[in-house]
Amino acid sequence: MFLLNAFSVNMILESPVKVRFERIPLDEVVEHLRDALVSAVGHADTAAVLTKLLGMHVECNRYNIVLRPPDVAILGQYTGPRLPEGATTLPEGAEIRWYLVSVERCL
Repeated sequence: MFLLNAFSVNMILESPVKVRFERIPLDEVVEHLRDALVSAVGHADTAAVLTKLLGMHVECNRYNIVLRPPDVAILGQYTGPRLPEGATTLPEGAEIRWYLVSVERCL
């Protein structure tokens, strides 16, 4: 499963498709990522923070991802002040919002 820290329409190769974003709790994220994790987290400090939150290594990988139906990914969307360089934890007022992203064919 892909782990993303951002989402862009450029990740969609085929169209028309539906892209669904379902907010999920951290324990569900860990379950989804337990079997296979392909990191597309392109920022080293974000990868370090996600590593700590998930309890599993998240590689910093500036991988250009392409999603096609029926692909599913986990998105950890950072919200808050800019991460300080070398961060391994979330700064005050910041959070990671977790989403299950699914790409589906339009009928």
